[in-house]
Amino acid sequence: MTNFILIFFYLILGIVLQRVKRFPTSTYKLLNKIVIYVCLPALALYYIPKIHWNNQLLFPIGVAWIGFVVAFLLFRFLGNKYGWSKKLTGCLILTAGLGNTSFLGFPIIEALYGKEGMKTAILVDQPGTFVVLSTLGILVATMYSKGEPNGIQIFKKIMLFPPFITFIVACLMNVFNFDFHEWIQYILQKVGSGVTPLALVSVGLQLRFESRSQHWRFLGLGLLYKLVLTPAIIYLLYIVILNQNSKMIEVAIMESAMAPMITASILATTHGLKPRLSSMMIGFGIPISFVTLAFWYFVFRFL
Repeated sequence: MTNFILIFFYLILGIVLQRVKRFPTSTYKLLNKIVIYVCLPALALYYIPKIHWNNQLLFPIGVAWIGFVVAFLLFRFLGNKYGWSKKLTGCLILTAGLGNTSFLGFPIIEALYGKEGMKTAILVDQPGTFVVLSTLGILVATMYSKGEPNGIQIFKKIMLFPPFITFIVACLMNVFNFDFHEWIQYILQKVGSGVTPLALVSVGLQLRFESRSQHWRFLGLGLLYKLVLTPAIIYLLYIVILNQNSKMIEVAIMESAMAPMITASILATTHGLKPRLSSMMIGFGIPISFVTLAFWYFVFRFL
């Protein structure tokens, strides 16, 4: 319950700070950089060396990859069909294609499924959502932002993206069964925990509740895909088609139903991909997701 309260506290804090006249309006840009260049790398170096691999782990890891690829195909098709701008299409791919599987996902999964559920949640988040953001996410952000970057530019952006670099280092640590000393792990964990307050305050600083906003229908479309269609696709594929029915699969599907990823919104914003819509996807997506998550939880309890 404390985590849920903090979600809204930090979001509202950012909204309140918008209205403080002497508070710098560009603060969110600094917060975004701290999240991407400091907090995310710390999380990768803390969690990934601790993962133990087997073939069954491909199911939770695959959740983010499937959700993002389908989002790319869907919104690219709709964008081409209805003549959307590149920035709008890119924004929807990023914010609807990736879920908040860590800060929002971890406390919810732990509350519903305990420590065992957390093992699956970490797999959905780190080699799943986190890696998709650091690779395909960067690719999409670069492709749909201003200009026409070539393949070399895109490759350089991915390879020089700090979270991706630290992910590679963390994977090598996992392969060679190496982890940092306990006090370094403690520091990494504490630094990584800054993702939540900094990212949510950043979103709050950018959030606008405009009744006449041109983004409402796109907000509805993005949230429909993220909160309803994504878990429905994973449910159909894993349980109906592949006949996989276990607690791990249930947790993976619940993670697929989480609200849009805060860091994906930040990535979209830093690349100029409809910052207002990116913030709305988070600001409205988080409270609405509590309703849709309850629906999916009851699906598993009564079906």
